[in-house]
Amino acid sequence: MPHQNYQQCIDACAACHVECLHCAASCLAEQNISELTTCIRLDLDCADICSTAVDAMSRGSTYVNEVCRLCADICDACAAECAKHGHEHCQSCAHACQKCAQACRTMQ
Repeated sequence: MPHQNYQQCIDACAACHVECLHCAASCLAEQNISELTTCIRLDLDCADICSTAVDAMSRGSTYVNEVCRLCADICDACAAECAKHGHEHCQSCAHACQKCAQACRTMQ
């Protein structure tokens, strides 16, 4: 089964997807929301590409390398942005994004 070859990356992408959605929702509840708009946008972009990567790997898509490369790039951008903010949810998201980017790069 194709997904077994990608299980570590699938797990990292799924965890990142959840952390990014949590971070975006948590940022929306912060008082300084105007300072977090870039973070929220990147969280949502990252969650979307992580979900797409999980889907591509799960079905053994012929484009899995390209999807994972893009996922790694977006995860890097999201991690860098989240790391700028002191909120616990941002720091947790940055860590998940770094882990996901690393896992996606092993797919290439």
